[in-house]
Amino acid sequence: MESLWKHFDRIVVFDTETTGIEFGRDRIIELGAVVLEAGTETGELNRLIRLPEGKTLPPFIVELTGITDKQLAEEGVEESQAAREFSKLLEGAERPLLAAYNAQFDLNFLYYFLRPWGLVSVLGPPRFLDVLTVYRDRRDYPHKLFHAIEAYQLGDEAVNSHRAVDDARAAVRILEAMAKERDDLERYIDLFGVHPKYGVSGRKISSVTYQAQPYQRTLPLYERLRMHAAEE
Repeated sequence: MESLWKHFDRIVVFDTETTGIEFGRDRIIELGAVVLEAGTETGELNRLIRLPEGKTLPPFIVELTGITDKQLAEEGVEESQAAREFSKLLEGAERPLLAAYNAQFDLNFLYYFLRPWGLVSVLGPPRFLDVLTVYRDRRDYPHKLFHAIEAYQLGDEAVNSHRAVDDARAAVRILEAMAKERDDLERYIDLFGVHPKYGVSGRKISSVTYQAQPYQRTLPLYERLRMHAAEE
């Protein structure tokens, strides 16, 4: 990933497990992250997060993740602690990058997770990379995380377990594999592909450029953006 290390001194790849898909209503129940510096893993975060008193997990989330109410009660930390710990992953970096597989989803949840504790400002310095956007440019549909793991034959190194730190580490391995294939990852910084019909899902991120990304892989998304800009 040499193209990224020319621009960033720290890359934090993260993932969330949540109670649902409504970022303004549902909650993060697990937060995982892998910290890279100069191409080497230097840290990680792996936290279960308690639900407010009286709240329980939807059955389908228990089935999907294997996380139970008992686990959250016994092993989980308070939201405030997890929020502070995540924020510390970015402290001290002069040129940080935040990356995730389907980053639009995770960044929306992360914003609302950090906001009650006055920590949203930690999202100001980093630039953003959506691993899913890059993968859509590389391979045909379908585009779930486990499809990317299979496509790059990473079964011995990565697993899509629907547990946050595992999925974050899988995204790291996918980034590395894509960089070996074609190291143009820096061209996707702050560029998120969106469904050509339905557009942006969730709250727009002010520093991100959104560009329609059709399933037909005729041009890289950054070239589509360049052509679109030239036509205007």
